Formats: sequence, C-alpha cells, structure tokens
Amino acid sequence: MKRLIKYIDNNVLIKVASLNSASVITKIITGFLTSKTIALFVGAEGLALIGNLRNFLSSAQTFATLGIYNGVVKYIAEFKNNAVELGKTVSTVFYLGFISTVIVSFFCYFNADYINDQIFATYNDYAYVIKILAVALPFYSLNLFTFSILNGFSKFKILIIINILGQILGTSITILLIYKDKIDGALVAVAIAESLIFLITMVGISYQRSLIPLIKIKSISIGYIKKLSAYSIMALFSAIVLPIVALAIRNYISENIGLREAGFWEAMNRISKYYLMFVSSLLGLYVLPRLSEIDSVKEFRKEVFGFYKTIIPVFALGLLVIYLLRPFIIAIIFSAEFKPVEDLFLWQLLGDFVKVLSMVIAYQFLAKKMFWHYIIIEAFFVITLYISSKYFVDIYGVKGANMAHFATYVLHYVVILLTFSSSLFGVLPDEILNQSEENDDEDKS
Repeated sequence: MKRLIKYIDNNVLIKVASLNSASVITKIITGFLTSKTIALFVGAEGLALIGNLRNFLSSAQTFATLGIYNGVVKYIAEFKNNAVELGKTVSTVFYLGFISTVIVSFFCYFNADYINDQIFATYNDYAYVIKILAVALPFYSLNLFTFSILNGFSKFKILIIINILGQILGTSITILLIYKDKIDGALVAVAIAESLIFLITMVGISYQRSLIPLIKIKSISIGYIKKLSAYSIMALFSAIVLPIVALAIRNYISENIGLREAGFWEAMNRISKYYLMFVSSLLGLYVLPRLSEIDSVKEFRKEVFGFYKTIIPVFALGLLVIYLLRPFIIAIIFSAEFKPVEDLFLWQLLGDFVKVLSMVIAYQFLAKKMFWHYIIIEAFFVITLYISSKYFVDIYGVKGANMAHFATYVLHYVVILLTFSSSLFGVLPDEILNQSEENDDEDKS
C-alpha cells in the first residue's frame, strides 16, 4: 500500500488525471442541468436556435484567436526558463490576438443584422445577441491567452480549479437567464458564458504577474508570427473541415434514411462527447505541454506508453461500464423515444477507444509543429470518414455511420503508428551506443 501511495505521489499524470476528473464531473453535471433547463423553458425549436448560435460562436472564437492556442502552450513550455524568448512569445501572441479579436469583434458588431439572417430563421431577430457576443469576444480571447500561459507553465491545479469555478458560474448565469427570459436569455447566456470565466482566470494569472512586464510592442517577433502561423492554419483547418463533414454526414442520413434517424446519430455523438471529456481535456492539459518540453525519442516513447499503461485501462473499463448501462444512460439524458440509440453504442465506443489511442501519439504533430504531417493525415481522415459513412449507411442504415467512425479511426491509428514507428518501436540511440561499446569490448578481448 505504501508503495502504491508513493507511486501516485511521484506520478504527475495520475495527479493531473485525479484533479481533472473533478473538472469533468462538474462539466457533466452542469451540462445535464443546462440541458434540462433548456428542455423545460425553451423547447426543441429554441434548442435548434441555440445550436446555430453555438456553431457560429465556435467559428468566431477560432478566427478571433487565430487557432494558435496549442502553439502558445508549446513555446511557453519550451521557453519558460528563458526570459528573452518568453517575452517574444507572450508579446507576439498578445498583440497578434488583440488585433485579430478586434477585427472579428468589429465585423460581428457592425454586421449583426446580416449574421442574424444567416444563422437564424428570417422571423427571428436576435441581432442584439450578436452585438453582445461581439463585445464579449475580447474577454474570451484574454481568457484563452491566460489559460495558455498557465498551461505552458504546467499550472494544472490552478487551471482545473478555474475550470470548475467557471463551469459553476456559467451554469448559474445560464439557468438564471433562461428562467427570466426563456430563449432570449439562453442565447445571451451562450454569447457571454465562456467570456465570464475571465473574471475567475484573472485570479489565476496573479501567480504569473512577473510575465506582465514582458509584454512589450518592441518584443513582437516576426519569426514567432511565422512559427505560430503553422498552428493557426492547422487549427483553422480542423475548425472548418470537421464541422462541414459532420454536417454532410448528418444530412446524408436525413435524406436517405430519415430525420429521426439523423437525430439518433446526433444523440450518440452527444453522449460520446460527454465521456470523452476526461481524456480529451487531459490530453490538452498534460500531454501537449509535456511533449513540447521533451526532445528525446526515449522520453517521447516513455510518455506515450506511460499514458497507455496509466490511463487507457481506466478508460477501457469506463467504456465497458457505459456499454452495459446504455439503457439507463439514454433514459436519464433523453427519453424512451431514443431507445434505438442503444444499437449505436458498440461501434461508437470501439471507435472512441481507438481514437484516444491515436490522439495520444498524434499530439506530437502539434508539439513538434509537424505541419504537413498534420494537414495530410487530417485530410485523409475526413475524406475517409465521409466516404466510408456513405458506404456503410447505404448498407447498414444509421448504424453504418458509427461503423464508419470505428473503421476510419482504425485506419487513422495505423497511419499514426507507421508515421512514428521508429520513435515508438525502433532502437533507441543510447541502446545503439551501448551495443557499439559491447562490440568494442568483445573485439578487444
């Protein structure tokens, strides 16, 4: 028992995973409360409007921050002990983000009527919500900038506490606004919820006040703009392509099988997002900054297989429990109408398991800025997903989309393993050196 406690105390990944569990549980609970409140006070039509606004907000946030979050985490983790390079990094990111956010905010504010007509039905006039979103957007960007600094400095505990408090604050305000103003309140809540977290994040950044003097206009580096542009393109590529492919698959199911079945597929995707929160947030919180720090093949291999041994067995057990409890899960989150979703669980769970195995290694693309590897493999993934989804849906119905999800990630994992085969399974440099020394000793003898 003492040995187990000592192992946990010395294992950073386990500590982060334990803290992260509290954050994920909070997200699930607050998400459930929000969904129930929307169902009671807003209804299905209102939920569709909320979904439209969320999709637009997600795109606006990505363009406002230029998708450079992962790059910021990498360079801060790399230069956290080098004041000069750190100053160039935070200055470049701050002013670059400031300019892009101001441009996006001004565009949204002064084109609110046009945006309203594009994302809402013609009889809805929520242009004022778009203007509120535009005003709140800079605070979201500042929050993400602060998060990237804390993440780069591996301040896991502070980040997780901020996440938990932010979820509670955002949910409380959302429920209050929905209760008071129904759909209008729900839309305003979507526009401001994530930006409000900055109020809490400001407390966290107080631990890194020494960075503020480093943010200077004269420290802006063209070199870092070029370096971060790769991360920007990678993030924008995923932010644009993946939603389009998901929309195309949903429309294909709707047109060829039925809108009801497309709803079942969407329901399964929503459940998947809930249980994947734990691993996906852990990957961004721990794996990315850790892979950014290490430079040796040996350490890379150690981190990947360490994650496999520490987290994957727990994740696999969790998926098994979810599969066995699927009737209860559907009944709690949805209703009896969604009972056919039970048939989709097996292929979705298998696909998500392989997805996580793949993602652990694929984060190396971001950590080491392997731009063309990322773009080519991501393009291969979305094309394969779309084509295989159409093929399997034609044969097996809506279940075919989940089967395509599994098949695509198996192919994706194979490609990832082949890409990093020498790093994961090849002979390490120090092993070659030891072998060479042994051979020299044998020759001398």
